[in-house]
Amino acid sequence: MNIKKFVKQATAVTFTTALLVGGGTSAFAKGNDSQSYNEDYGFSHITRFDMLKIPEQQQSAQFKVPQFDASTIKNLSSAKGYDQYGNLIDLDVWDSWPLQNADGTVANYKGYEVVFALAGDPARGWDTFIHLFYKKIGDNSFDAWKSAGRVFKDSDKYVPNDPILNNQAEEWSGSATLTADGKVRLFYTNRQGWDPAHGFFGKQTLTTAQVNLSEPDASTLKVDGVEDFKSIFDGDGKIYQNVDQSFGGGDYSDNHTLRDPHYVEDNGHKYLVFESNTGTETGYQGEDAFNNKVFYGGNKKFFEAEKEKLLAGPKKSLATLANGSLGIIELNDDYTLKTVMKPLIASNLITDEIERANVFELNGKWYLFTDSRGSKMTIDGIGAEDVYMLGYVSDSLTGPYKPLNDSGLVLQMDLDPKDVTWTYSHFAVPQADGKNVVITSYMTNRGLYPEHRSTFAPSFLVNIKGSKTSVVKDSILEQGQLTIK
Repeated sequence: MNIKKFVKQATAVTFTTALLVGGGTSAFAKGNDSQSYNEDYGFSHITRFDMLKIPEQQQSAQFKVPQFDASTIKNLSSAKGYDQYGNLIDLDVWDSWPLQNADGTVANYKGYEVVFALAGDPARGWDTFIHLFYKKIGDNSFDAWKSAGRVFKDSDKYVPNDPILNNQAEEWSGSATLTADGKVRLFYTNRQGWDPAHGFFGKQTLTTAQVNLSEPDASTLKVDGVEDFKSIFDGDGKIYQNVDQSFGGGDYSDNHTLRDPHYVEDNGHKYLVFESNTGTETGYQGEDAFNNKVFYGGNKKFFEAEKEKLLAGPKKSLATLANGSLGIIELNDDYTLKTVMKPLIASNLITDEIERANVFELNGKWYLFTDSRGSKMTIDGIGAEDVYMLGYVSDSLTGPYKPLNDSGLVLQMDLDPKDVTWTYSHFAVPQADGKNVVITSYMTNRGLYPEHRSTFAPSFLVNIKGSKTSVVKDSILEQGQLTIK
C-alpha cells in the first residue's frame, strides 16, 4: 500500500508507559535493568542475523524482479472515474488481489477471473477505494480487463449500525474468496479519517462484506450491492497494538498498521492473516526490545556487537518503534471474530511495516509472504530504494516459520521510485499445477506523469521448491496475468 500522508517518518521517540493502554504485562517492564534475555513469545521472528545476509544475497539474479520495457506498458484503459469537478478521467490502480478459492488458486466465477484493486484520482492522494475488474477466463490479453466500477457506494457504510464502519474514510487492501455456495466474500481494511482534535487517528479495521454480482449479458459483470457488511477486528492492545497505543499519547511518529486481511482456510477452519504490530504481551516496541536476544538471532558475540551498533547508530529511533508482525485471527462461520491468536511472525527492531500478508499451502508446506520497503528498515546495507518480498516456510499454518533461502529474501528491486517500471505490492498466486507461482504487482507510482497511470504490472513466475525460491528466467507474462494455464 502507498505510504499514507498522515504517517510520519520516525524521528526521535520518547517511549512512555502512557502508550500501554492495551493492558497486560509488557516486556518493557522486565528489562529496566538493561539485562539481556531470550523471549520468543511463542511464535517466529524475522531476525537481524538473517536480514543482514540480504544485501549480498540480493545481487543474485535468483531474487531480482525482472526488468520491464517501459515502452510496452499500458494504462488500464477500463479504469475510469470522475474527478472532483465531474470530469471523466483515467484512474490510478495499485494494490490488487484476485478472487481466490479456499486453497489460494484463482477462482472461476461463472467463466470470469475477478480482481479487486485500489483505485483513485491521480490528483487526490486520499482518493482510495476498491474497484472490481474482470475478464473472461482464457483471455490473458491486458486489454481484456473490464471494470465494474467501485464495489461500495458512499452510502453503504451507513447501512449497518456499526460505529467503526460509519466513520470510514477510505478502503484499503485485503482479499476475496469464493465461498462453497458460490458467493463472493470480500475482506478489506477500513481506514478512518485523520482528525486528532476529535480522536481520529486513521484507525484501521479488518472489515468484510458479501459482494453481490450479476451478469446482465454474456460479457458483463455488474456489482449489485453488498450485504452482511461489518467490522471484524481493530486490535486488542495485548496481542496486537491498537491505534490508541500508537497515537493516543500525542506522538505521531509511530507507524501503526492493522490492515491487508488475507483469507485462508485450514482443516475446515476460517482465518485472516494480516499486517499488524505486536501488542504489550507479544514483544512490544520500546527501549527494552534492544535487550531481547531473540530479535537478533546469531550467537552471543553477534548480539552484543549488533546491539551496541544499533544503540549508537542513526536508526535507533526507528528500531525503538519497530514491532511489525503478521497476525492471525480465527473467524466464525459467519465471518465474525472467534479467536485472537498470536502472530505468525514479527520483525521487532527491524521494521514496523511488513505488508500484504499472503499465505497458502503448496506441496505439503505452508508458505508465508510479505512485502516491505528498505526505507522503513534498520538493516545496514539495505537502502531507501530497496523494495522486497520476503518469504517463510512451515509444516503448518500456525508455524513455526523458517526463512526461505536462508534469509527470507524472495524478491528485490531498487529502481528509482519515479521510474515508470517501478513495481510494488508483489503478490504470489499459487497455480493448480503446484510448480510455480505467478507474481502480480502494480507499476508506476501514483500521480507522477500525466500520460502514465499506476497500472497492473507485467506478471512473472517464481519457482518454489522446498525452502528455496528463484525467479524463473524469461518468464514475463502479460500485465495483470493471474494464471499460466
